[in-house]
Amino acid sequence: MPRSPLLFRWLATCALLVMTAASAQASARERLSLDGGWLFHRGEVAMPAIKGHGMSYQNGKANNGWGPAAADFDDSGWRRLDLPHDWAVENPFDRDENVSQGYRARGIGWYRRYLQLPETDRGRHIELQFDAIATHSTVWINGIVVDRRWSGYDGRSIDITPYVRYGTDPNTIAVRVDADAQEGWWYEGAGIYRHSWLVKRDALHIATDGLHANPVNQGGRWTIPVEVTLQSSAKAASDGTVDAVLTDPAGREVARGSARARIDALGSAIARIKLEVRDPKLWSLAQPNVYRVRAVLRDRANEIDRTEVQTGFRSIRFDADRGFLLNGEAVKIQGVCIHQDHAGVGVAVPEAIWEFRLRRLKEMGTNAIRFAHNAPATEVLDMADRMGLLVMDENRHFNPSPDYMQQLTWLVRRDRNHPSVVLWSIFNEEPLQSTEAGYEMSRRMVHEIKKLDTTRPVTGAMHGGLTTALNAADALDVVGLNYQTWIYDDYHKKHPKRPLTSTEDTSAFMTRGEYASDRKAQVMGSYDDEPSSWGNTHRDAWKAIAQRPFIAGSFVWTGMDYRGEPTPYEWPSASSFFGAMDLAGFAKGAFWIHQAQWVKDRPVVKLQPHWNWTGREGQDIHVMVTSNAQRVRVLLNDRTIGEQAVDPYEMNHFQVPYAPGRIEAVALRDGKEVAHDVVETSGAPVSLVLTPDRQALAGDGLDAMPVTVSAVDARGRPVPLAQDKVSFSLEGQGAIIGVGNGDPNSHEADKASARSLFNGLAQVIVQSRRDGRGVLRLRAHAEGLQGAEVELAVNAVHASPRVPDVEPTTPLQSWRVSPPATTRPDPNVVLAENDMNSWGWDEPPMRRGPEAGAFRLYRSGVNVRADRNDGRAQLSFGGIAGKAEVWVDGVKLGEKIQAEPAPFAVTLPRGAAHREVTVLIEAVQGQASGLWGRVVLERGAR
Repeated sequence: MPRSPLLFRWLATCALLVMTAASAQASARERLSLDGGWLFHRGEVAMPAIKGHGMSYQNGKANNGWGPAAADFDDSGWRRLDLPHDWAVENPFDRDENVSQGYRARGIGWYRRYLQLPETDRGRHIELQFDAIATHSTVWINGIVVDRRWSGYDGRSIDITPYVRYGTDPNTIAVRVDADAQEGWWYEGAGIYRHSWLVKRDALHIATDGLHANPVNQGGRWTIPVEVTLQSSAKAASDGTVDAVLTDPAGREVARGSARARIDALGSAIARIKLEVRDPKLWSLAQPNVYRVRAVLRDRANEIDRTEVQTGFRSIRFDADRGFLLNGEAVKIQGVCIHQDHAGVGVAVPEAIWEFRLRRLKEMGTNAIRFAHNAPATEVLDMADRMGLLVMDENRHFNPSPDYMQQLTWLVRRDRNHPSVVLWSIFNEEPLQSTEAGYEMSRRMVHEIKKLDTTRPVTGAMHGGLTTALNAADALDVVGLNYQTWIYDDYHKKHPKRPLTSTEDTSAFMTRGEYASDRKAQVMGSYDDEPSSWGNTHRDAWKAIAQRPFIAGSFVWTGMDYRGEPTPYEWPSASSFFGAMDLAGFAKGAFWIHQAQWVKDRPVVKLQPHWNWTGREGQDIHVMVTSNAQRVRVLLNDRTIGEQAVDPYEMNHFQVPYAPGRIEAVALRDGKEVAHDVVETSGAPVSLVLTPDRQALAGDGLDAMPVTVSAVDARGRPVPLAQDKVSFSLEGQGAIIGVGNGDPNSHEADKASARSLFNGLAQVIVQSRRDGRGVLRLRAHAEGLQGAEVELAVNAVHASPRVPDVEPTTPLQSWRVSPPATTRPDPNVVLAENDMNSWGWDEPPMRRGPEAGAFRLYRSGVNVRADRNDGRAQLSFGGIAGKAEVWVDGVKLGEKIQAEPAPFAVTLPRGAAHREVTVLIEAVQGQASGLWGRVVLERGAR
């Protein structure tokens, strides 16, 4: 390698070192996406056996990472990908895998990423954040273990300030994910399936989740008692001023306050500010007015950090007689339980797909979500705030031991500002719920929550144990009931002061588009006549709740299908049958039942089933009409079949002799038509149709869109029985990230460019590329059918800041350094394997002297990446002071004859994957010597 580039880099490094003083200046917060540029390896990587004194000695040290955890591990053959990532959904279905996890292999996986920090970051607080990793995980920075976590649902914020390097040398992040570890009895995915971030702040800063701003109403006066937790990684105590600003839904400032605090070095403090607000716009289901509280931290006149949260003004109360009250008015909770996976993408669900899911649930009339049984992504709670959805926020582990209590308190700290969150849940269906132990565990967990949030009640989802002398319910604010319809009245009578809610109900089975159950084919009909052995139909479950004002509401199991737990069947069924919608968000019969039960602001009517019954001419077909009107009328080919008063609980049912044509349901109010629904007999499919959820994508690399795929006949009518296999292609700055069709028995791949229609429908999910613009053209093809094409605009947007991708390098960091010698030592002298003390230990830059001895040996090992073991790689020294010889595995590769400090490089020949590097340095009398710059093995010229 020419000397001039090395000299240039060395001078640049020196200049960066000079800039270190600038790090003392205040700097604003940076929150950078760390989703891009990861390397991934599926499966365990064998670790070396720890043998011998030297290796055992090293194993006990801070930077003892072995294998992929080591900074210099060879990951040149690993797959490159961006987060979020779920590797389980990429795997084929396997009957030998766990039925509860959807017959998908999980196992072990490794992720690595390189991260460069400029010298100007020195002195700042550097934090690595993972929003969730499935399931157990360990994180290393530069070979040092910095975090271990035993849950796949909680986030972690890791202070990596003590471990990182600045300047040219990249830092290595390594993450081992153990997805064999299992927390749930449903599909949990595998990998870093939510976002990752790098957050840079001043040494004095606002802590992560350190802004608490939840409005309270006392005596008719609204205030926000703002608490701002400050932390310091500085070397001395310092003072800070915190300004809190409240802005209304239109972005106008409506309140402001300040407070001062003194923070010890490596300490924390809380700044408290009370904001008074007159006549705020209340947050409600119909008008979800979202305010924002911004906290700004100043050091004298300089702003050094800021953060903000969403919040909202609303009062909530669970009443033993009236149920749930929002802003003083009784509101029946019309809720559903949902897991976090979606067709095509597993648990790595883009925010736009979450928005689609919540929007679909709102269309059904849902006003509340129970995120079962774990913390949701924080972006999803932001959506719930803005969309006017109530949330039951649920903890995963029923356990007050320190590790699990940390997960609970993390959840509360993160989510306690959201107006949508109205109820904490600490467990679901725990065997200890009926015991004194269950009571004591609950009591401790409730106590910890109350330390952090006194404004929301705490519940637990109990499926029994309520009649024992002392049980978990005795420690709860709201008693949660799962499937215990028979106990509603008796329990309320015996405990008239205890608020009650259904935390889980229904558990009825349906297969979308099927109207007759077939046990052999593992298909369930959609007339809501297939309850589970422990649950009720959708109609009966809601009737039991709606007719009892003291029951706050319902959380239907479930709003959408989910992978795993394929009750009541197992193989080949791989996902659930419980949902009111299927895995892709297509409506089943339960969707229309609940829409009729729950929607109050518009007339609705829906007729089921389809009207393609060839071979059953003249035979009665069961027709279900769901409506919220007063009466419904059914017509076949313009002839009235019957008219009924609407039954708001059981819905309306007609027996209609089948004849091809047009069947219609008309909703009537005061004798006038207010809505109607028509179903026609279709012919054979002749062409495909692509229906995008929206017309445009943001070109930020994050936005994603579901596109519905269907088939129509020659007259453009939907064909509800079509099962054609459809292939997809995409042109433009985007990608197909998943496909699905909602069939719980399908074993087609989720990560593919083809999918079969299931009862007339399938879904393809497209996602934009970062910095994308222009047009995406999605095409669909199926044998024997006319294809379809849709154009989607990709709009250029300002993408959020991110950490740049870094070329992998192999720095030589850990060195042994001999004592000074007055005579030239043998560069190949062998240290005894158990000698940890005659030579010292150090990392570059290493400056020695001036000293009496003229010679020193510097020795380090290097793991040579496969893409560097080509005979062209350069072993580059950022600066060597003194004359020097460079030896590798006993062979002299180069000699520096000038004593002045200068960069130096030798070419590394092909050889073993591990080499031993020794540098013999002869110092000039009276001058300092050593390795003054970074040492790195880097790609040579090609």
